[in-house]
Amino acid sequence: MGFAGLWDSLLPVGRDRETGGYRRYSFTEADLACRAWFGEAAAQRGMRAGGDRNGNLWAWWDVPDGPAAEPGSAVVTGSHFDSVPDGGAYDGPLGIVSAFAAIDQLRARGFAPARPVGVAAFCEEEGGRFGLACLGSRLLTGAVEPAAARELRDGDGVTLAAAMAGAGLDPAGLGADDGLLAGIGAFVELHIEQGSALHGLGAPVGIAGGIWPHGRWRLDFAGRADHAGTTRLADRRDPMLPYAATVLEARRAASAHGGLATFGKVAAEPGAANAISSSVRAWLDARAPGQGILDRMVSQIEAAARRAADAEGVRVSMRRESFTPPVEFDAALRDRLAAALAAQGIRAPVLATGAGHDAGVLAARLPAAMLFVRNPSGVSHSPAEHAEPADCAAGVAALAAVLAELAGR
Repeated sequence: MGFAGLWDSLLPVGRDRETGGYRRYSFTEADLACRAWFGEAAAQRGMRAGGDRNGNLWAWWDVPDGPAAEPGSAVVTGSHFDSVPDGGAYDGPLGIVSAFAAIDQLRARGFAPARPVGVAAFCEEEGGRFGLACLGSRLLTGAVEPAAARELRDGDGVTLAAAMAGAGLDPAGLGADDGLLAGIGAFVELHIEQGSALHGLGAPVGIAGGIWPHGRWRLDFAGRADHAGTTRLADRRDPMLPYAATVLEARRAASAHGGLATFGKVAAEPGAANAISSSVRAWLDARAPGQGILDRMVSQIEAAARRAADAEGVRVSMRRESFTPPVEFDAALRDRLAAALAAQGIRAPVLATGAGHDAGVLAARLPAAMLFVRNPSGVSHSPAEHAEPADCAAGVAALAAVLAELAGR
């Protein structure tokens, strides 16, 4: 079918007609449609396909007749289907569609793998429904306790366990799968660049050098509900004020430390336009080029939140909900990717990124690497996210070259 046909067949799934953005949340109707698409794409290529006990999908191009592959030598590529609310089309799905398209290219050349080649689709990478990013890969590697994961809840109070059961999956099986991981010798994730560095460098494809440390923190400001039209300013215990002060301090801290800090989600209760809120819940996303820098930045934000809360007679608590330490991708694997691309005349600059990925989680357990495809606007997590067809084709060609290098004889 080729990249264009595969891409067009997936593009309508989960897209909101009004916003043009995607709402592919884990274990919803849109997610189930993506899973069906994955199974069909695998079946069309005669690949074995199925899910693991953590909700991740796998399709395998097995070694043809000949000498058996060495244990633990499989080469896997892929990404994720799920999106942030009203996210873009490319973040995640580009890597899965490119994986099948790269396999098509290799088969058209008569390439016969000496090692199994797998395509993976990881569950809940964005954390858009249950709030914990890279959940599928974290469960697979043992970075998250299964009991805690089962109790994660979405905005409607539905637990992960209930959502999985509703989708026909068994949440009792959640947990690390050392046997599956032991069979993988390398994982390479292709992803749209979430920035515009490649555009500035004039390169359609890049290689990831590493991922900044990053995490999410929940802040709860507890005040007192009251009437907006009758309560004197001096008598108020308004949690919105220390929240607002914390947002401004986050911007100042990020600027001072060369990091990134974002409040992208907030909930105020009771939520009436003519009432002072009783509580404000907000989530901080913070990232920095080093662990020490991130720690100092988050500490500065927390201190400011506590000062502002005290000044308004408001209580505040802050707790970390997720964290990913700095990731430096396997140097030997990165060098092999660069050499394989150079042999095909592909110049691929090495980039660092502040965005988290399943490849970063897997890097703690096995050699992992990433390829980036140019994003001319630099916009991500938005319907404006875009990659030119020629750059997508360059990404497929680069991935095919990498798979040939890693899985060839």
